[in-house]
Amino acid sequence: MADQIQKIVRGLPELADVTSVWAVADGRVAQGDAAFAADLGIALARTYGTGGQMRQYRSVFDHLLRLLATTAGPDNVTQALRLVSSAEVTGRKLDRYTASLLASSHEAADLAAAFTGRASEELRACLVHELVLRGVVVGEVPGIAGWATSPHWSHHPLGWLPLMRSGLEEGADLPSYSVRGSSHAMPYGPLESRELVVDTDARVPATEETTTPATATAMGTAVANWAKESNGRIEARAFDLAEPLDVESVPAVLLALGLECLHGAGKKTPLSVAVRPPAQAWRVLFAAASTGGAYNSGSYGAYGRLAAWQSLAALAGSPEGTSAAEVEAHVLDCVWHGFGADTKWFEQVAWDIGLAALSPGRRRLAVLAATDTD
Repeated sequence: MADQIQKIVRGLPELADVTSVWAVADGRVAQGDAAFAADLGIALARTYGTGGQMRQYRSVFDHLLRLLATTAGPDNVTQALRLVSSAEVTGRKLDRYTASLLASSHEAADLAAAFTGRASEELRACLVHELVLRGVVVGEVPGIAGWATSPHWSHHPLGWLPLMRSGLEEGADLPSYSVRGSSHAMPYGPLESRELVVDTDARVPATEETTTPATATAMGTAVANWAKESNGRIEARAFDLAEPLDVESVPAVLLALGLECLHGAGKKTPLSVAVRPPAQAWRVLFAAASTGGAYNSGSYGAYGRLAAWQSLAALAGSPEGTSAAEVEAHVLDCVWHGFGADTKWFEQVAWDIGLAALSPGRRRLAVLAATDTD
């Protein structure tokens, strides 16, 4: 086996097509030799895993990881964990990706190996919340419960999240992985799918913008990756209203706020607005955070979950330091709207988001718009 691995490692740079290497690994794993795939991945990482990381290496390594992480069986889980825990490849982004792959393809009982064997705390934390998103009660899974309910990792950013899935999260669009690729739903998109609703005679109360840089950043957490890693742009703003706002007047107020994303919208360019359930707002933000925009892969499930809740908390006006349960209560008390318009700001390709949250007292309106293009 060692000779075959070394032959593959030496010859990799000369390959124009790496499918022959994929086929060798596929065959060995199908025969029950998961260790071969992990050994090959570690050997390749030791030789090619630094610097520019040539194309052939990236393609083969990803295939090996997907092969192990998406093929049923506890030995495949063990070898996938060994691969990503090796000194040559460890990294937070890889841990997040691996946790998403494993949780999508294996029974929770088999994944207990990550909590009893060699795995980073980051991978464990991500795996806990990837499983929560899939409805697993992690506090009842032997081998996982002890770690998940221990206070020792409460300082971790994901420690703020509850260990039970909220009702708002039950419609999460979770990716489907295979050794050949992945797919996921996109709960946002071009304007054509939205209702065209606007009352131009609605009364618009006086407004005062209250946006601070910190508030804008917090509201845009879920879509920040679109701007940082792709071609996206974001508008996140908050406004206080002089008097309670009728829900029916929200479209007219949106047009009157001077939003960049709605510049030019009106009679000739209709504004699309509709009341949405809070779960739909969470679903949109989670998809944006977890799967990314046009040119990036997002933060995956665990950190996508956190980012979605952070954006919702800011949009709902939850004070800093609020617990997850209190944030959920605030979110449920708001009236949520989806909006969009065929303006020059929105790209109208596939990645367009417009959300507005009207506070329980109807005296605050928070707006988040995001768009991206390939």
